[in-house]
Amino acid sequence: MTRLFLSVLVLTGVTVTEAAEFAAPVRLSGGGQAVRVESPGYAAPCWADVDGDGKKDLLVGQFNNGKIRVYRNLGGNKLAAGQWLKAEGQVAEVPGVW
Repeated sequence: MTRLFLSVLVLTGVTVTEAAEFAAPVRLSGGGQAVRVESPGYAAPCWADVDGDGKKDLLVGQFNNGKIRVYRNLGGNKLAAGQWLKAEGQVAEVPGVW
């Protein structure tokens, strides 16, 4: 299997490079408050344009009760205070499988 994998890398011209370098971490805030998650803290953040204004908003999924907090992108590297994602006026929840 290893030989096959290496052969594919060689034949496709894929090269192995140095390890990626990342910028220093930055604490994000929304509405003047640090972005935080509820206990137990299994967050699943992503960026998506939820409100259709062309700017990607920060969505932070929460393991506890399957809720998603939305931090609207205000532009200029500013986020609004987090609000729970709602569906039909109610806080949306993804049911657990446990």
